[in-house]
Amino acid sequence: MNGEKKNFEATRASMNFIAEHIKKVATRLDTDSASALVDSILGAKRIFLMGAGRSGLAARAFAMRLMHMGFAVHVVGETTAPAVQPDDLVIAVSGSGETTSIANLGSISKKLGSKLATITSNKDSTLGKLSDVVVIIPGRPKEDIDYEDYQERRMIGYTQLAPLGTVFEISALVFMDAVITELMVKTGASEDELKKRHTVFE
Repeated sequence: MNGEKKNFEATRASMNFIAEHIKKVATRLDTDSASALVDSILGAKRIFLMGAGRSGLAARAFAMRLMHMGFAVHVVGETTAPAVQPDDLVIAVSGSGETTSIANLGSISKKLGSKLATITSNKDSTLGKLSDVVVIIPGRPKEDIDYEDYQERRMIGYTQLAPLGTVFEISALVFMDAVITELMVKTGASEDELKKRHTVFE
């Protein structure tokens, strides 16, 4: 049994590391930009989500919850997604804000006259500068997180605790799910209403 606990030390360390980061993100969240995102969602005719890789998967999860809320929502790149119009809101999810395909799509959406919101770690990025609304979700700043205990005592490297974009992707997903809660409060929507729009093909 003790051996099993030792074997899963890295798992616990990683989960604690990510959980602590999310707590810090929540504490330091810029509520003005978050409020601007919520208002933009409420005021949009239609909403389009986009992102690449795991950030794209987080964006798709958000799109699903917005659909459950009753919003007209689409995922950019899907075969059934219609053309973006000036009254629409495009939401990009990109940790770096520099993913070429997403930045190019953001530029196109602005030329079409739609509103662009970006969830990113980099406000000075290409997407950040293009956007009408920018919500900063910090990624993995070494100087901001106490990780020495994991490195020195457990010999688990910093990048092993949350490799690549893991911290941003999970933090962004948690933030977007929290936005759904905010939207439920503002619109008075109940969980029963969301359940009625949930797929029955699962």
